[in-house]
Amino acid sequence: MTDAANLGASGENAAAAKQFSLRQRLLLFLITTVGSLAIRAIGWTLRCAVSFEEGGPTSLDDRPLVISFWHDCILPATYITRNRRLRVLASDSFDGEWIARIVGKFGFTSVRGSTTRGGIKGLLGTKREVEQGWTVAFTIDGPRGPRHVAKPGPILLASATGVQMATFYVAVEKAWVLKSWDRCLIPKPFSRALMRMGKKISVSADADREQYLAQLQASLEAVRVFAEENVGKVGTTEFPVVR
Repeated sequence: MTDAANLGASGENAAAAKQFSLRQRLLLFLITTVGSLAIRAIGWTLRCAVSFEEGGPTSLDDRPLVISFWHDCILPATYITRNRRLRVLASDSFDGEWIARIVGKFGFTSVRGSTTRGGIKGLLGTKREVEQGWTVAFTIDGPRGPRHVAKPGPILLASATGVQMATFYVAVEKAWVLKSWDRCLIPKPFSRALMRMGKKISVSADADREQYLAQLQASLEAVRVFAEENVGKVGTTEFPVVR
């Protein structure tokens, strides 16, 4: 992204922040500071590995792609994919604002809008980013569920741009599980984490949404199962640790 575009994005974020009360702005500062420090501190201790399904991306830097993953692994995913300039969709809500601020500290660029609020705005924004050669990542069952049920946003984007879809999941050997709708995983320090990326999915311009949605759901489940079944092998020759 150019400097001018970055300045524009910063201006949009500043304008968006004005909708929040003083109390909310203070909360945003606290949540962003504590959240980003916690992710960095825990992430530094993790033993991470990345596995690629045959027919999928060959590195985390492959682009452009339209990537989907489940919301529950967003914390370890943020650390493992840091500083790769991925584009992520974040809602215009208070929750979307603090998420955007935290991931921004790890090298992500947020596109505002969501599947429930500002959907058209979000689709147009992600389309522009993909057409400029960037990879866009969706927390596909977000922002509020239902858990592990795919939504059609990535299919619409892939169909409109001709860019292939892919999926991933990050399993954590030992984690605290929040009592939230997504059962969010907070990795325990020094745990193993395995990221599994699925094969690429090409989407035609006249895509049958239900057909591709079923294919996307199946791929998301396949990478989740693989990661969970093999996370204990991280650190072996099969799944060497990466930093």
